[in-house]
Amino acid sequence: MKVELLDLKVQYSNIQEEIDKAIKEVLESAHFIMGPNVKELEKEIAEFTGVKHAIAVANGTDALMISLRALGVGPGDEVITTPFTFFASAETTSVLGATPVFADIDKNTLCIDPEKIEEKITEKTKAIIPVHIFGQMCQMDKIMEIANKYNIPVIEDACQAIGSEYKGKRAGSIGKAGTYSFFPTKNLGCYGDGGMIVTNDDELAEKMRLLRVHGSKKKYHHEIIGYNSRLDEIQAAILRVKLKYLKQWNKLRYEKAHIYNELLKDTDIILPYEDKDCTHIYHQYVVRAKNRDEFVEFLKENGVSTAVYYPVPVQMLQVYKYLGYKEGDLPVADETCKLTFALPMYPEIKREQQEYVASCMKKFLQK
Repeated sequence: MKVELLDLKVQYSNIQEEIDKAIKEVLESAHFIMGPNVKELEKEIAEFTGVKHAIAVANGTDALMISLRALGVGPGDEVITTPFTFFASAETTSVLGATPVFADIDKNTLCIDPEKIEEKITEKTKAIIPVHIFGQMCQMDKIMEIANKYNIPVIEDACQAIGSEYKGKRAGSIGKAGTYSFFPTKNLGCYGDGGMIVTNDDELAEKMRLLRVHGSKKKYHHEIIGYNSRLDEIQAAILRVKLKYLKQWNKLRYEKAHIYNELLKDTDIILPYEDKDCTHIYHQYVVRAKNRDEFVEFLKENGVSTAVYYPVPVQMLQVYKYLGYKEGDLPVADETCKLTFALPMYPEIKREQQEYVASCMKKFLQK
């Protein structure tokens, strides 16, 4: 049997008629940039998230960049974030001339550890970026308590967590701003690149809207230096179709995750941890195991696709060598990166496929 990590073809086949119709309508309208679908999607995402403003942008990285810019982050500043995530959370800080500062992660949730944040704060700290990793939110009460104590804005990197909740509040709605990615592999993904920023701050939203279109409200009248970061009308139309199914898809992911939990419960594999305060949406189903690389190779040989998230903690990447971090400075992240890998996970995965994955894993453990 062959089991893909993610099967987007089956998802498309289930909603093909609606998707094709939406794309055709955009093509016939000949309105491809910042059109009615973008405006409607912004309204729908704002309502879904429970915030006042949603600002569509070209991708999740731009969502972070524009959020940082709108908050005034620049050269000489510091931004605290997690070392266990995709590069963009730190990269955007660096592009603006600021310095990323890494706080270690919680050994259970793999999100940034709130207990490690306060010791990293200095007079240069301009923002905190917690990342809701793999579809589960960080401990936002503790993070916001620290942020409010020092008057530091929080940008939620919710690029893996749209629809997840912390104590009933949606990912992206708690901090000063929240960011989403609509990369095709996300729980809500388009057929290219796309992103969104959400906020309850009127002034911040206005500045973000300026930044995404070359710093102008009126064409050819530029007020600030901005970016070209617009969501395509076709992608917005696709996302509007998919958004209607997001709750259902997230529920199915949760159910599939618990099938894995049952199938793998009596093994030495460390299964994903669910925080009692959170609703996990399983963007990825990530396990931890010894001999990770051999494990992954064995599964590949048996037709099971996996992915390693993340092989190198961000602070140890070559590009951040200048920061002077050493192995062991952030011990939980360092150790986690040696153990983690993702199993096939998507709403349409069948139980027999999951049973096959689990049987292959048990074979490896019996070797």
